[in-house]
Order: sequence, then C-alpha cells, then structure tokens
Amino acid sequence: MILNSGSILNVAPATCIAITTLAQPYPCCSNPMCVTIPRTAPTRPDHINFRDNMFEQTFKNLDNIMFQEPGCNSELDYAEQSSWMLFLKYLDDQEADRAIEAKLDGTHYEYLFAPEFRWSTWAAPKDRDDMLIGEDLIEFVNIKLMPYLRNFKQTAPGADTIEYKIGEIFGEVRNKFGNGYMLRDALDAIDEFNFGTQEQKHELSDLYETRIKNMGNAGRNGGQYYTPRPLIRAMIKVIDPQLGETIYDGAAGSAGFLCEAFEYLNPKVQSPTDLNTLQSKTLYGKEQAPLAYVIGLMNMILHGIAAPNYLRTDTLADRIADFEEKDRYNIILANPPFGSNKNKQLQANFPIKTSESAYMFLQHFIESLKAGGRAAIVIKNTFLSNSDNASVALRKELLDMCHLHTVLDCPSGTFLGAGVKTVVLFFEKGRKTQDIWYYQLDPGRNMGKTNPLNDKDLAEFVTMQKTFALGENAWLVKSDELDTETYDLSVKNPNTPEEAPLRAPAEIIDDMLARDAETAAILEKIRGML
Repeated sequence: MILNSGSILNVAPATCIAITTLAQPYPCCSNPMCVTIPRTAPTRPDHINFRDNMFEQTFKNLDNIMFQEPGCNSELDYAEQSSWMLFLKYLDDQEADRAIEAKLDGTHYEYLFAPEFRWSTWAAPKDRDDMLIGEDLIEFVNIKLMPYLRNFKQTAPGADTIEYKIGEIFGEVRNKFGNGYMLRDALDAIDEFNFGTQEQKHELSDLYETRIKNMGNAGRNGGQYYTPRPLIRAMIKVIDPQLGETIYDGAAGSAGFLCEAFEYLNPKVQSPTDLNTLQSKTLYGKEQAPLAYVIGLMNMILHGIAAPNYLRTDTLADRIADFEEKDRYNIILANPPFGSNKNKQLQANFPIKTSESAYMFLQHFIESLKAGGRAAIVIKNTFLSNSDNASVALRKELLDMCHLHTVLDCPSGTFLGAGVKTVVLFFEKGRKTQDIWYYQLDPGRNMGKTNPLNDKDLAEFVTMQKTFALGENAWLVKSDELDTETYDLSVKNPNTPEEAPLRAPAEIIDDMLARDAETAAILEKIRGML
C-alpha cells in the first residue's frame, strides 16, 4: 500500500507500482486488483492562511518590479508579462512531476522542451553561477527562447495539443522587459510559486482572477477581460449544464465563463471517462484579441484544464449560412463585445445586416445552438427597445426561433467602467417564445469598485427563476401582448408605482402666478400691521 504525492491510496498487488495524481484521481491501471480510494476533492479555502499571504505578497513584489520596468506601463502589461512567465513555470513543474512518475513506472518521459529552454535551466538553475543576468538574459529570451517557443505551432502534432497552445501563446506574447536585472528579479519572484498540488493551483487561480479583475478596471475596454464572477455563476446555475453537454463561448476573453463552467461540472466527475469528457470534449472558446486570448488560456490552465479547446480566431468571420450540426453546441454562455464594426466583409456573413458587433454575435450564437440548446447572453439593455431595422429584425428572429424565457435586468455599476446598463437573455432554441419572465435586480445599494456585485445579490433571482415566481421585482409578459410592429422587449416593471404625469407648461405658469398673487396679498396684510 503506498500513499502517493497526489490524492489516491492504491491497494494493489506488489506488481502494481503506480502513482496517481490530482489531475487523474482514478484507477491507475487495468489490473483488477488495483483499487483506488479518492481523497475528498480539494476545495477553495475560505480563509487566508500563511501560503495565501505568501502567494499574494509574491504577486505584489512582482508588480513592484514591473512598476520599475519602463517597458511595463499598465495593469495590462503586468498581466501579460506575468502570464508568460507563470505559464513556463507551470509547464516546468508539470514536467518534473511527470518525469518522476515515468521513472517510478520504469518508462521514459519525453520532455516538451530541449534542456537549454527548460525553466529549471535558464530561469531558475540550481547553481546560481549558471544564472543569466543583465544583457545576457535579455538576449537569450528575445533571440533564442521566444523564437524557439513560437516554432511549436508549426511542429505540433495537432491543434488540440499543449505544444500547439505553447506556439499560439508565444506567437502573440513579446517580452517587454528591457532591463535584464529587472527581468531576473521577476523570474526569481515567479519561481517562488509552486504548482505541486491542486489546492495550490486553486489558490494561484484565485489570485490570477484578481489580476484579471484589476485589468478589467484598468481601462474603458475592461469588459473584454472581466465579467463579474457572481453574475457568471448565477447564469450557469440557471442554465445548469450537465456532463456530456458541450459549452461554447465565442467571445471568451479571459475565459471566465468556461472556467466557472468547469468548476460547476468538476464535482460531478465520477470516473476516468467523465474526466476525459470534461477535460477535452466539453468546453470550447474563441477569442480574437491577442492579450485576452493569452490570459484566457492561462486562466483555463490554472483552473485545471490541461489542454484547452480555445482558439485564437475572429468568430465573426464564420459564415453562419455554412454551419453544420457538428458546428453547434448544447450550451452557450457569453458576454460579447459591443460597439461598431465597420468591416463590410464580416457584416456580409449575417442575414440581418448591422454594424453593431453584439448583434452579429447574437446571430452567431443563435445559429451555433443545437435544437433544444440553451443560452445565457449578456447584452446592452438598449437591444430590447432600439427601433432601427436591425434591432427589430433581430428581436423578431430571437422570439421566433427560440423560447426567450428569462430576462435579467442588471443595475448600473454591474460592469465597472463600462458605463452602460446590461441585461442577460436566457433562451432555448427550437420553439417560439411564450411567456417571458423578467427579473429586475436591485441590490439595494449603489455598486462600484469598492462595493461590487456579489453572489448574495443574485441568490433570490436564481431561486425565483426555477419556478418563474412573481414578486415585487419579478413579472411575466405574454408573447401575444408584444407589439408585432416593434417587438419591444423593454423592462417595464408593472409593480413600480407610476410617477405622476408631467404638467403642461401653461399649467405650471398659471400655478406660479397664482402663488405669486397669494404671496403678494400676505405681504400687504403684514405691511398694514406695521
């Protein structure tokens, strides 16, 4: 009986020598006498311990180093530069574990990287005398390391391999350190992180999510990096994905929807087959922006998704008229970017012509759903009422092709820095809309950077949505009550007291004159008393 470095106790004959890891907590071999007893899956700690503080302090030290580097000018640069270094450190730790397992198994392990390019060789050698610093370090990274890593995309056996992902990441990333001594300090800080256990990965993924959140607050386009996680979790609870269903986000950004979907499904895993399904046949994403793609890929890996099905591509370049059943998914979760896209070639890919990116994405998502498929899409609330031809036509298509069963009206401040109000559309493809259940989210406070949306704010929505319960902030609208000219879906809470109608200007003036006359009469009486 051996207690291995992962999470499993193996009870097996002497001939069965195996180590199972947290990444694969299931039977290690085909021997019928091999019994594995899974440890309780690690949970995210709800308290701050010494290691949490250590990891957090390491990130702070790293930020202080990058603050002094002229090539790193913002939170976006901090996230990008720390991401490529973290990724290489992660791969090195992973390879070290696999090499030990192979040795114990009596097999040979084939390393991904040539010895010269392994993290433990160039970034953190055991002998400090072999350590690259200054100009030598910058020259090695820029002239040797980066081109070597970019070439992985051309030599990878397939697009679904980690080799291909390495090539994609370093095809987009550039080293922004110009000072080799600053880069050495940054590498030393990164080397303090340890990816040895799943619990440590969870802690690091939490801290990495915080960095993504800070990126979301760093500029006007922060929404492409960060959708509030409480909102994502509420959307997933309503959709309730199951193992075996495919989940897609065609505007994945930092992959928040895919990572949270993975966390939702992971406790349902009961066998090696389940694990393989979740890891390789469930989560699919696309992203065009280079930095968002790199950060999303790293985020998925830190959450435990070994080789993410995450592509760097322009989703809107796909002609939806050419979609086949193999191109469709059971579930779509997304927060597509909004704004004008003047590319006429892209607009030609969609039957409803529009320059609004979010409207093109919504058409893409409707077409990407399988029959009976479910979706939850974040979109600007103006989509519900805009009177232009594209908005009206798209609302009609949504209502005709799908059952739009829920509209969640989000309050101002849900998306920090976005400056727009949003709604979440929940729909099922394959039948026309009947009743639409609206819920107007009211957290009872003004939300902002120091007072953001939380899970408790959305608890009532999730509970009431299960039965489409009615209440002060929840009501039903029947499809036959909709205006068939405009298909207006505006949020109009019938439980809100109506404001008194505005008076006509002439009425207001008459009232003012009457009050003036009354005041003058009172003043005359007072004058007479003096």
